Amino acid sequence: MVNNRTRHLDRIFSALGDPTRRAILARLEREDALTVSALAEPFDIKLPAVMKHLDVLSEAGLIRRSKTGRTVTVELSPDPLRGAADWLQRYERFWSARLDRLAIYAEAKEKEMEAKEKRR
Repeated sequence: MVNNRTRHLDRIFSALGDPTRRAILARLEREDALTVSALAEPFDIKLPAVMKHLDVLSEAGLIRRSKTGRTVTVELSPDPLRGAADWLQRYERFWSARLDRLAIYAEAKEKEMEAKEKRR
């Protein structure tokens, strides 16, 4: 049975799967808070499409929106990212060891090539 935490991680990773949404998050990481119009500006998509992306990010808990008058401001909500990073970190030992072995192999091959070059 899928629990709430798993569903929440699914929403986070699904939200992060889209390059436009990742770009929005990256921009919010660099700038404290932006209006929806300012966020939409660099994208070659219409405002309703940006709003849909913001809805997905909001449902995943990755952004917060606030409204003052007619202006909606968006800011990053980093806590869910921390949870996703913690989940990924559990698997780091698997790929970290493989990368270490790959580095050792590459260094050995490089030394082998250098030795061949010296013999010529």
